[in-house]
Amino acid sequence: MTSPVGLHRVIEPAGVLPQAATKLNNSAEIGADEVRISIERLNLDAASFRQLATKHAGAGAAVKAEVLAIIEARGKMQNPVTGSGGMLIGTVDAVGPDSPLGLAVGDHVATLVSLTLTPLAITDGLERWDGRSEQVPAAGHAILFARSIAAVLPADLDPELSLAVLDVCGAPALTARVVGGYDKPKVAVIGGAGKSGSLSLAAARRAGAARTVGIVPVTHEADRLRDAALADEVALADARNPVALAEAVTKALGGPADVTVVCVDVPGCEHGAILATADGGTVIFFSMATSFAAAALGAEGLAADVTMLIGNGYVPGHAAYAMELLRSDSAVRSLFDARLAAEGAN
Repeated sequence: MTSPVGLHRVIEPAGVLPQAATKLNNSAEIGADEVRISIERLNLDAASFRQLATKHAGAGAAVKAEVLAIIEARGKMQNPVTGSGGMLIGTVDAVGPDSPLGLAVGDHVATLVSLTLTPLAITDGLERWDGRSEQVPAAGHAILFARSIAAVLPADLDPELSLAVLDVCGAPALTARVVGGYDKPKVAVIGGAGKSGSLSLAAARRAGAARTVGIVPVTHEADRLRDAALADEVALADARNPVALAEAVTKALGGPADVTVVCVDVPGCEHGAILATADGGTVIFFSMATSFAAAALGAEGLAADVTMLIGNGYVPGHAAYAMELLRSDSAVRSLFDARLAAEGAN
């Protein structure tokens, strides 16, 4: 008997949900309410890829070997250091008769649930991947449960572009919801030139932000964000330096932010984000590199009266909202196109 949340796929430890499991059954045989996907490409979570690339000093072969080893050992892709995974695109090749997902054999889809809870098997040794980018050409299969989420890819967009947007589609939707709850707030997006950051800036503007600032760590990202004109202000700061980050946000916005969105993929940015946010404000941590213990204790230690939200990657309608932002906002589209072009050139 299958479980809608995948309990029947957990091998160890018994009794936990698939995301918390250390090993899943990744058999290709599906249950009555499951869907099997023939994999085309994985998209590794940014924090996970950065950790692996840093650990192996950018050696692509070593990164590839570790990704393969993780999947082989766990039956899923879950970085044991960051705890994060990513998502994938592929083609539906089998649908159980009781599946409620509304998918059909032949649908070209992106999974909107994490690889950390998705049974996954690789059959090509990732031979087409050089280990130097987040997007991973791959062959194999993945399994979706009755409570999983997937989106049919639009025919008018390159699948790699769609994958890049859908990988972070929870960020702009949650940003829009939070910003819309304030009256013309000031909004800071830490990591504003990245995928989730650029979409969050666009969402904040559309949701009624009075002023926005994108914080980036290096000059070439600042130049790219200024050229796109996606933020009212662009500032350089290391998000791991709390005082410098808070000063950059305050200078750019004329005061602390009412809403701060953290979209960076490095640890140690919690205290700066809190310090940059006004009393009564909200900090959205949309990064798997976040230490939520550090955030909670940091807010307490700073006597900061802020609401802190975990960006869990799901908001109803998030996929459609992110794709609409991409189509309608030329600044967002230019940043995504430039990012994919740069990755293709490496």
